[in-house]
Parts: sequence; structure tokens; C-alpha cells
Amino acid sequence: MTTETKSPADAVAPADITVPPARPMSRRTDESPGASIGAGSTGSRRPTAVRGRTTIAAAVVEKIAGMAAREVPGVTAPAGGFNRVGALRHRLTGDREGVSRGVRVEVGERQTAIDLNVVVEYGLSIPEVTTAVRENVILALERMTGLEVVEVNIMVEDVRLPEEEIIEPEPDVRVM
Repeated sequence: MTTETKSPADAVAPADITVPPARPMSRRTDESPGASIGAGSTGSRRPTAVRGRTTIAAAVVEKIAGMAAREVPGVTAPAGGFNRVGALRHRLTGDREGVSRGVRVEVGERQTAIDLNVVVEYGLSIPEVTTAVRENVILALERMTGLEVVEVNIMVEDVRLPEEEIIEPEPDVRVM
């Protein structure tokens, strides 16, 4: 009895077996934040998570924290943010730092700590508003950056009275 050996190039798959197409590289949604593409693949290749480093700048963390704090009902603006002088400077220069005004952060490789100064609307429960701010900031930062938020310290600097006018900068308005 003789057996013929075929090279892989000569091999033909039977008609009833289908070979799935190669998967395109895409972000896996079933993994935890911070997981990388290709992690968990078999073979001698290292997971992509160990093939480089991602560094998140403090300014990015400040902006995310500032936006998350402003999303909470009852927070009119981060303190020191949109007073008349700040709004005027934004309109004249296109200053985009308003989002992170009143926010200070410390960012490490895996953890961050946040200090927020806020203004709360008169009549609302400050403990309830600050709890909501703290939760929203932690959720936003951990979801978007993968950093563990160690603490969010909140200083309520002022209470906005109903008759006080809030001047918010208009988006993308620049004076030439």
C-alpha cells in the first residue's frame, strides 16, 4: 500500500467544510476596560497589552472630570470657571480651559486623585449633589481612561442664587 503525501498547497478542503474568513482586528467589547486587542490569543505572540505603554496626560483627566461634574444637575459650573471675566476671556481668545477650571488632578500609571471646586444651585441638598458629582466623575474617568480613581475631593465654593446670572461661553465663537 502506498500513501501519497501532499503539500499544504495541494490540499483541498472537502465541499462540506467551510473555513471561516480571517477576523479583522477590532476592539473587543467583552473585555474589561484597559484590556487590549489580541489579549488572550494563543500562540507564542505576546499580548498587545505588554507591547507598549499608554500614558494619559493630566489635562485629559482634568477635562473628563470637569465635564462629568458639569453633567450633574445642580452644579452650575466648576468654581472659578464661568464668571464674567472668564467668559469674556473665552470669547476674546477662544480659551478652552473652562472645562478644567476648578479641577486639579494627580495622575499615576494606574491611579488618579481628583480635587474639584464647584458651585451648587441654592435650595438643593449639597451632600446629595456632591455624592452625585463624585459618582459621575468616578464612572466617567474609570470608563474612559481605565485609571482607578482613588479619591474625589469636592470643595463647594459658592451657592448660586436664583437671581444671579450665569454667563456661559458660546462654543466656537472667536473674535478676530
